[in-house]
Amino acid sequence: MSIKRLLSLLSALAVAVGLAVLLPAAASAAACATTWSSSAVYVGGNTASYGGHNWSAKWWTQNETPGGSSGVWADQGTCGGSTPSPTPTSGSCNYPAWVAGQTYTTGAVVRYTDGKYYIAEHDNPGYDPVISTWYWDPYTCGGSTPTPTATANPGGFPVSETQFNQMFPSRNSFYTYSGLTAALSAYPAFAATGSDTVRRQEAAAFLANVSHETGGLVYVVEQNTANYPHYCDTSQSYGCPAGQSAYYGRGPIQLSWNFNYKAAGDALGINLLNDPNLVQTDAAIAWKTALWYWNTQNGPGTMTPHNAMVNGYGFGETIRSINGSLECNGGNPAQVQSRINAYQNFVQILGTVAGSNLSC
Repeated sequence: MSIKRLLSLLSALAVAVGLAVLLPAAASAAACATTWSSSAVYVGGNTASYGGHNWSAKWWTQNETPGGSSGVWADQGTCGGSTPSPTPTSGSCNYPAWVAGQTYTTGAVVRYTDGKYYIAEHDNPGYDPVISTWYWDPYTCGGSTPTPTATANPGGFPVSETQFNQMFPSRNSFYTYSGLTAALSAYPAFAATGSDTVRRQEAAAFLANVSHETGGLVYVVEQNTANYPHYCDTSQSYGCPAGQSAYYGRGPIQLSWNFNYKAAGDALGINLLNDPNLVQTDAAIAWKTALWYWNTQNGPGTMTPHNAMVNGYGFGETIRSINGSLECNGGNPAQVQSRINAYQNFVQILGTVAGSNLSC
């Protein structure tokens, strides 16, 4: 090789090295927020750092570790200078494999075991993409990321088990979350109608009234046993086959009277008239009777509690449908306020707003 050729190559190499040195380094990660604390209370929009990532709370939370299964924390990416994970480029198919139990936020794309891709339509704690169509939509790999849309779906109950436990920290073990979710199929429009806000409001309204009726899901049966013999309406042709004192208040909305047991049982396909004890021994049946009342009965009001919430009449009308003049129109303002307080607490836990017309 000639001296001239060698010098030319060395010069080119020096330029290349110089360029490599002058190229800008990858952008550093965001600064870390205040370190997450298990004792601190966070509300929607609060941020905290944990495990080298920044996290944003989506609703009220305390002592729920970021990245855990609750889904309350949205991962905002790495912080403190570490390199963020590469984002797949348009046209690529290197999205990560779906992992059961791993928290996914809206917009996340995963590769399922069938080799197909799915995008999270709603935040979820690792639900199966081919089962939970409320949480996942099919995704065409290589295309632009679609904007997830909120659609009504009976399988998308807007209250997680963690949120349920936050609402009822002292609940009776009889009132299980699984019992509640098992009962939802009986009334698929419940908490699955309208916008995401309306669905969350209805779930909060139902659970707030339930909380008031049961002392925070503590009482399974009516506590005043002196009332027990009063709930038999003998004018009904079917009478009280389970006994004069068998139709006392039970369950989340304290179902009482023989005619209510019969009507609820007929609607649900369960012989509650002859076996009212099912409401205090089977959690799913107990929840179903509460949903039966909520979705089908006007009570002393002019509409069902379900219609009150989905048609914009407000939480106050649900109180009227449950207890009417006993509480509304000045009947017992302290009881009304107790229900309102529970509702306002629950909508905060669910990350939404209470809306108008709270009182009756």
